[in-house]
Amino acid sequence: MKKVMTAVALFVALSAFAVEVDGIAARVGSSVILKSAVLGEMRRAGVGEEKYAEVRGEMIERELILKAAARAKLQMQDWVVENRVREIVSRMFGGDANRFKAALARDRVTFPEWRQRVKDDMVVSAMRWQTVDKTVSANPADMRREYESHPERYMTDSRVTVSAILIGPGDADKKPEIEEALKTEPFAEVAKKYSSDARAKDGGQWKDIKPEDEFRPEVCAEIAKMKKGETSKWIELDGWNFLVRKDDEKAGSKMTFEEAYDAVAFNVRKAEADRRYREWIDRLKAETYIKIY
Repeated sequence: MKKVMTAVALFVALSAFAVEVDGIAARVGSSVILKSAVLGEMRRAGVGEEKYAEVRGEMIERELILKAAARAKLQMQDWVVENRVREIVSRMFGGDANRFKAALARDRVTFPEWRQRVKDDMVVSAMRWQTVDKTVSANPADMRREYESHPERYMTDSRVTVSAILIGPGDADKKPEIEEALKTEPFAEVAKKYSSDARAKDGGQWKDIKPEDEFRPEVCAEIAKMKKGETSKWIELDGWNFLVRKDDEKAGSKMTFEEAYDAVAFNVRKAEADRRYREWIDRLKAETYIKIY
């Protein structure tokens, strides 16, 4: 009886899950967005369940734009779509059809479904360009206001110079020997002798770098806490051991308006485009029956 009850409970749980997956997430006019479609989009984007509402909202906006495109009779010719398909397969899969098919299989998507998504993406982009982005510009007054209001956005990157000693898995017993050597020998000489680091031949030095471009977050966090001339404790990551010394640090400085011009213009255009996009989407929502489940 216990086994039967367990089996029944499992069946009920699986059935409930199936209903949940295949239920309706939202209605947009005469169209429906299934929960399974939202979950599929989340899986492809690699996001967790906490993003469900956000992804569902993006899919609703996408459906609104596709309906607006249909009313505007905006069409994407087949040869344009085929060129885009070939470009994606070439760029992302090196033109390897087998790799491409394997990726579709992992995402549980058929080729016609994927091709339609590519076409829809192109339609959505074209509609946004025509309705929002085409007429957006950055005028000098807005640019000057952006530059003065957000100075933190227009700083040169801070840079550090660090020296590192890296020993691989199985060499942890060398740590006391290295520590002893550092008491009497220059860091660079010890690095040349013991380190497996890519810069060992240069004394383990990484000059004028952004740590996040070169090291794991755990190492970057340690570097950020260190003062100039300070050496870290051993940092162990996946069996590897790092010893890092901060040799120099250069703080970022504020760019001149001329140096920041392109970045300022980009941010002004983006802010204006985002504002217009939200207004456009709000109008489309006001004109369309939408129900969220």
